[in-house]
Amino acid sequence: MSNHLIAPSILASDFSRLKDEIEMVNNSKADWFHLDVMDGVFVPNISFGIPVIASMKKHAKKPFDVHLMIVQPERYIEDFKKCGADVLTVHFEASTHLHRTLDAIKKTGMKAGVAINPHTPISAIEEIMPYMDLLCIMAVNPGFGGQKFIETTYNKTRQARTMANSVNPDLHIEIDGGVTIQNYKQLVECGANVLVAGNTVFSSENPVRTIEELKK
Repeated sequence: MSNHLIAPSILASDFSRLKDEIEMVNNSKADWFHLDVMDGVFVPNISFGIPVIASMKKHAKKPFDVHLMIVQPERYIEDFKKCGADVLTVHFEASTHLHRTLDAIKKTGMKAGVAINPHTPISAIEEIMPYMDLLCIMAVNPGFGGQKFIETTYNKTRQARTMANSVNPDLHIEIDGGVTIQNYKQLVECGANVLVAGNTVFSSENPVRTIEELKK
């Protein structure tokens, strides 16, 4: 499956130049903005929240792919819709009533995603897969950028694509963490069609060219 999407992760950008970084993504071949919201409880880090996303939305020209690494994400669905989220992803491990949460996300008109941590097997989401628009496979332990890619992700991606082909063929399979120029082709070959890239994009000499490279 080609025609994969690239979603630069804003957490890796230079926050002192946030407006310029947004313009760069607007003017690149990137498809989405990937926004990591962390609460310091579900993951050992705190990032940014609703007011920052709302102010970014004023400048952004591409959809917002918002990844909630927070406990009880269902409390904030309406708030994230209001501040500009287009895709809202909650963690399997943080959501007790996942079916209900996905339903609530979809009712707002957003796409509904489920993220799984490296230790969570694909089999754990078999029952819920028909109801999601996006599956986010964490290829690092969530909480911090710049971590080393976990190699079992390739096999996990293949398993997810095989399962999706029978129950949800239009499912977006997103890889988040450790995506580089060296491994992105293999991930696409395994069945991923959304790649989140943080450091790879924002630490590069020429981010626009790096994004173009990742789109090939």
